[in-house]
Amino acid sequence: MAGEAAAERWVGAAVDFSEGSRAALRWAADNLLRAGDHLLLLHVLKDPDYEQGETLLWEATGSPLIPLSDFSEPTIAKKYGAKPDAETLDMLNTVARQKEIVVVFKVLWGDPREKLCQAISEIPMSCLVIGSRGLGKLKRVLLGSVSDYVVNNATCPVTVVKTADG
Repeated sequence: MAGEAAAERWVGAAVDFSEGSRAALRWAADNLLRAGDHLLLLHVLKDPDYEQGETLLWEATGSPLIPLSDFSEPTIAKKYGAKPDAETLDMLNTVARQKEIVVVFKVLWGDPREKLCQAISEIPMSCLVIGSRGLGKLKRVLLGSVSDYVVNNATCPVTVVKTADG
């Protein structure tokens, strides 16, 4: 029984379908994920599209958990205003199969810093992996780094993965 309880581990990853978020996912796959884990991908859209009914319905709480198989369907991803790239979806499908993990998406609308921390506080995660865009010092001061904010405000451990050029 103890082994079963340990298998119910939720690992979070912030994804924006950029090279930085793919690097973070690769790092998580290589160093963190193990059979039986649930990988929760948090995708935050800054500007809600109120033409989409799902945005109005789920804006406060974020979308329900969407299985990877559903999110891989362009019509379903589009319904939530998300635009996942083929490379990320291929990588996730491969990792899910090879590592025997469950992959689910949650789409959130609003400020990425606040929404990621809100999701972390509402869904008990073992940890969160986030990519870094590698903003320069000045831009980070002016714009505020999402990863810096999440590291300082999250209620679970956060790993920031920098890309080779960042």
